Amino acid sequence: MKRKIMVLTLGAILLALGHHAEAQQPAGKIPRIGFLSSGRERDAFRQGLQELGYSEGKNILIEHRDHEGINERVPSLVAELIQLKVDVMVVSALPSIRAAKQATKTIPIVMVATQDPVAFGLIDNLARPGGNITGLSRLTRELSGKRLELTKEVVPGMSHVGVLWNADRSTAFKEYEAPARALNTKLQSLAVRGPNPDFDGAFQAAVKSRVHALVIIRDSLLSLYPKRIADLAIKHRLPTMHEGVADVEVGGLMSYSTSDTESFKRAAVYVDKILKGTKPADLPVEQPTKFEFVINLKTAKALNLTIPQSVLFRADKVIK
Repeated sequence: MKRKIMVLTLGAILLALGHHAEAQQPAGKIPRIGFLSSGRERDAFRQGLQELGYSEGKNILIEHRDHEGINERVPSLVAELIQLKVDVMVVSALPSIRAAKQATKTIPIVMVATQDPVAFGLIDNLARPGGNITGLSRLTRELSGKRLELTKEVVPGMSHVGVLWNADRSTAFKEYEAPARALNTKLQSLAVRGPNPDFDGAFQAAVKSRVHALVIIRDSLLSLYPKRIADLAIKHRLPTMHEGVADVEVGGLMSYSTSDTESFKRAAVYVDKILKGTKPADLPVEQPTKFEFVINLKTAKALNLTIPQSVLFRADKVIK
């Protein structure tokens, strides 16, 4: 009888200690995600996590860092996230992905890449990326020709296009050269540099060169100034083609791209799989199957530009 009482008492003590330990579980046990990208993209990523059952501050933590278009800041921000011992790192834009790849071989990295990740040496191949990097390739650069084709349909007689781009991203402008030659269209380079890009000078050069339209190459620098770029384009009566929907929503004329929201919600799916034990090397890199063509009719009206019905019918979204 005494032995039975002792066993029951010991069991009660162990149970109480177990409950106490669970209540005292350190916050560090909650998965910590390092997120190096813009606030808008973070919101889409957070939405994706919520749909998977995560609640920020309860069962997941997000350490958000934004280099605000200044690539020189990227390595230090990556190092900061590594020091925080994040469980997974989510990065977009080539400089950030490269910096993360160079900084760690152990922390899983989920990328949202605009360039071909195989061609740029980020992964071995799409089916089995190898190493600690996986994620999505958005095919942003591969859509350059389609953007020029659509612009030419909207701007009759277009033979001269200005390309507004970040001079620190040396490969971006080149992606439009071959498609432009195929369309017998001359390209005018309108390069700017951070941290304080000279947009006024770029637009003055565009007007002086008499370009018929502008292509805005989206990156971490130019994405900070979508409204300013849109306003200047309207002021100078220049139709614009953008690489992201958000730029059209604030006044750009049109865009052709993958969905920002869907891309970063998909990144949340990758994070979820990694937190549940899947290795990045075993997760194939995903490519988009759907693209959005968006037109802002309010901007078209401000430019005194009539969008052909044949083009409007193909738009996935028309802003009126």
